[in-house]
This record gives sequence, structure tokens and C-alpha cells, in this order.
Amino acid sequence: MEARAIARHVRISPRKARQVVDEIRGKEVGEALAILRHTPKAAAGVIEKTLRSAMSNAENNHEMDGHRLYVARAYVDEGPTMKRIRPRARGMAYRIRKRTSHITVVLAEKGE
Repeated sequence: MEARAIARHVRISPRKARQVVDEIRGKEVGEALAILRHTPKAAAGVIEKTLRSAMSNAENNHEMDGHRLYVARAYVDEGPTMKRIRPRARGMAYRIRKRTSHITVVLAEKGE
């Protein structure tokens, strides 16, 4: 049995979010929360919120034991990119890409 949570259209670059997600993959939930709490990156807050949502889904919807949960899978997919134009010298235009992410956290129970 697995429980998951997805945060969609998060305004952070997928490349930056993957750095944080790689740190918690395969860890127990308590350890993953401690790592996220002490990680000085902007993505850590959003990923922590997604992890807590997955924990709640596991306990309330699937009747899983919260003390035996671990991060089975965690990944970041690229969302839609917002395109903006910034004026540059000699009348040129410079494209600014504001990237978004879809963050998925899947929790499972450790076997006996």
C-alpha cells in the first residue's frame, strides 16, 4: 500500500527542487522531515509541505502506521513554463523563462 501527495505548478525550477528531493529519497519520514527543516534552500519548504500531506493521506485515507512510513519514491517533473519579455539594448528583447515544477512524494510502510 502506498500513499502519495502531489504539489503542482510550484514556482520553483525543477533543477533546484531535484537537489532537495534527492536528499530525502529512501529515508524514514522523521529523518526526511529533519533534513528538510535544516536545508537552506527555497524548495525545502514546499517539499516538506508535500511530505506532510502524503503523511496525512497515509494515516487518514489508507490507515497506515505513521511510525513505519518511509519515502518510497520522490521525484520532480517539469511543469509549464511562463514566458516573459525583458527589453535589452538596441531595441532587442530578451526572453525570461519562469519555470514551474510538479513535486510528487510517495510513502510506503516498512515491512516487518
